[in-house]
Amino acid sequence: MRIAVLVSGGGTNLQALIDYEKSHADCPYTIALVVSNTKNAYALERAKNAGVQAEIRSPFSVLGKERAENASRDEKRIAISDAILDLCRKNNIEAIVLAGYLSVLGGAIIEAYSGRIINLHPALLPKFGGVGMWGHNVHEAVLAAGETESGCTVHLVDAGCDTGKILVQKKVPVLPNDTPDSLYARIAPEEHKAMVEGVCMLAQKLNANS
Repeated sequence: MRIAVLVSGGGTNLQALIDYEKSHADCPYTIALVVSNTKNAYALERAKNAGVQAEIRSPFSVLGKERAENASRDEKRIAISDAILDLCRKNNIEAIVLAGYLSVLGGAIIEAYSGRIINLHPALLPKFGGVGMWGHNVHEAVLAAGETESGCTVHLVDAGCDTGKILVQKKVPVLPNDTPDSLYARIAPEEHKAMVEGVCMLAQKLNANS
């Protein structure tokens, strides 16, 4: 299964996917494309180091400076989503993986890749999902709510925000003296496992249906 991995930051989950592919001869996926919505994402370096095609599709690269500065958030999201869809079609991408991608896909790409887009979320959905729930915001909300456990979720992407079918969840305890940083440090290794597990699960599902 040829996958495109969408990133915004450091790319540790991308690295987990790269490492698994390189170390498993029977890996059911190939990372064929990495796309970032920010030009300074270290994930782009990880892709280049692994010999994977890396592209940037940001509001400025897609719309141009003047249009990007005047466009609404939804206009930017749709423009980027359409540009990514075009890239995926040109590169014969079969599935899309959101690995720390801090934007929301919308428009034609959701239907074109229905059932073939997965996202990693840093909490146990359906709790602590939705608009604004990303990164440290999630861990702060978990601690503020007095939760005794947290973790991460890999789910299918639909037209909502963090609302698609859950594929994989990994749980960790929330400790009494946790900070957002210490909680994230405990969840991060589980994210890497869940990311690989979720992508393999999707590949096997699509192979079975083909």
